[in-house]
Amino acid sequence: MESVPAMFERDEASRMLGMALVSLSPGHAVVTMTVRRDMLNGFLVAHGGLTFALADTAFAMACNETDEVTLAAGAEISFLRPVTEGQLLTATAERRAKSGRSGIYDVRVLNEHNEVVAEFRGRSRTTTRPVPAP
Repeated sequence: MESVPAMFERDEASRMLGMALVSLSPGHAVVTMTVRRDMLNGFLVAHGGLTFALADTAFAMACNETDEVTLAAGAEISFLRPVTEGQLLTATAERRAKSGRSGIYDVRVLNEHNEVVAEFRGRSRTTTRPVPAP
């Protein structure tokens, strides 16, 4: 768990998107992001890939609860409500099951009105990759 804040600090993609790690505990993480104009698609709603990126970041923080590198083995998302510029999104990741090197995590993405905008399910795999040096 000690390596997760360091992992988040090295995550240039999440930093570029303005994400903030709000809370962290074993199997659980909360990450926020405010939707900017440059995150909108041609219909002026948030690009789905960026909502996915937020959920994926929360998933990554939640599933790296040991000092072993855990990566996504797969994920899917359902978009339930459009998101517009200026909205604050909060992704809350929760471990649902873990067995050996495999895990299943659900991430709920809410807007600032506590409305569900997306539901994400990620499958993790713990690897033997070394943790990058600081």
